[in-house]
Amino acid sequence: MKPYAESCERNQRPILEVLEQEFSDIRSVLEIGSGTGQHAVFFAARMPHLIWKTSDLAQAHPGILAWLQESMLENVLPPLTIDVTEDDWGVASVEGVFTANTMHILSWHSICRMFDGLGKILAPMARVVMYGPFRFDGEFTSESNAAFDRYLRSRDPLGGIRDFESLDELAKQHNLRFRRNHSLPSNNQVLVWERCR
Repeated sequence: MKPYAESCERNQRPILEVLEQEFSDIRSVLEIGSGTGQHAVFFAARMPHLIWKTSDLAQAHPGILAWLQESMLENVLPPLTIDVTEDDWGVASVEGVFTANTMHILSWHSICRMFDGLGKILAPMARVVMYGPFRFDGEFTSESNAAFDRYLRSRDPLGGIRDFESLDELAKQHNLRFRRNHSLPSNNQVLVWERCR
């Protein structure tokens, strides 16, 4: 049976509207943390100009493959095994990276390592697109996000909703400049960085 995440079902159309803008001139996208595989199938079916490269830890691969096999899409590739803390992701240069709801799950050390990895694989002018809840100037965008952060930290003290400013500082260290913040439903954002030439 395919895995299913209701949150993917709810957020995929608003995210698609952003990706259609941000990835309109991009041919290859690496998704970091493909999860169930729902996003990959939904987005790739509606952006046939893209080669969508799925990835996750090995335990997520059966679910991703179930979605891919049912979709029969030719522009979605089988999942790569990527641990963002590892030095070598086994990925050549990419023009775009997408990740959804990962920053508040990963530890700060893992996020730093992820940016190290991005610095190695992003082509000039490549875009990095992140979806999820974020804080700005140390403030949550809603009380529900503050409650979600308390829940996350009760489960894992190393997790939690991240500050945009801290992420942007990491991005700058890897030659990425911030381009846009798209506000989406349910107090989520899509943040977009672009690799400098």
